[in-house]
Amino acid sequence: MRKTFYSILIAAVALAGCRSSKDLSGTPGRQQVKFGVCASLATSEILKNSGYAFLEASVGRDLMPGQPVGAWNKKKAEFDTCRLPVLSCNGFLPGELKTTGPEAHQDTVLKYAEVAFRRAQAAGIPIIVFGSGGSRSIPEGFDRQVARGQFVGLLKEMGPVARKYGVTIAIENLQSSECNFINTVGEALDIAREVADPNVGLLVDIFHMARENENPDILIRAGKLVRHVHIAEKEKRTAPGMAGDDFRPYFACLKRAGYRGGISIEGQWKPENLEKALRVMSEQWKSSF
Repeated sequence: MRKTFYSILIAAVALAGCRSSKDLSGTPGRQQVKFGVCASLATSEILKNSGYAFLEASVGRDLMPGQPVGAWNKKKAEFDTCRLPVLSCNGFLPGELKTTGPEAHQDTVLKYAEVAFRRAQAAGIPIIVFGSGGSRSIPEGFDRQVARGQFVGLLKEMGPVARKYGVTIAIENLQSSECNFINTVGEALDIAREVADPNVGLLVDIFHMARENENPDILIRAGKLVRHVHIAEKEKRTAPGMAGDDFRPYFACLKRAGYRGGISIEGQWKPENLEKALRVMSEQWKSSF
């Protein structure tokens, strides 16, 4: 009798533990993510009214590292009135500012980056996405290992600068049709591990993963190095819910990696489709295992 009682008690405690490890949506471990959109600051009210939690801005357009302080101060007023938090910025380096090849000038890039990071801190932006395919593409005929060494060396110098301003650099995987360097999350992961700086992590772009047929399991290996995520449907880079793409395999691996950050729509969207896209992402996140 006593044995039966304790067996029931243990089972009840275990069941309670399972229940307490879920949030209201049924996600294991009270694991939360936020959904946002890559867009201009002027769209913040539309995005907020559609239920989004944040906005992803542009370094070139919104932080304007190539512009003088006076121009930036005028722009910063838009951040102050933005209706949503700005969690991240993409469009980091212009194509003419090379990071690989014979025209790469590390000092010039670092000066540009420091201005971007300083202004990101002033605007309360913690993540800078390092895609910049035009900047990092390896020139034809240039030694790929030398180019890789240039990029790794730059990031080793850039990490402490980012840390000074409380910013994290997130290396983005870009499909091979857009860039010839760092086409997969796996390649970005190898570079981030070699750089080994706490302020250098990964931007996982699910659209580019799909285009490169990369297995979602890599996200489990990437683990805590995943700092931010982009999403769009594979065929026409539309917002989730337009073509019916199933993102649950990627979401399941992000959950297993313990991801709790932001997921931004980076692709084609229309205001009238924003609520549907958010609903589809939320439902697929909740139902992914």
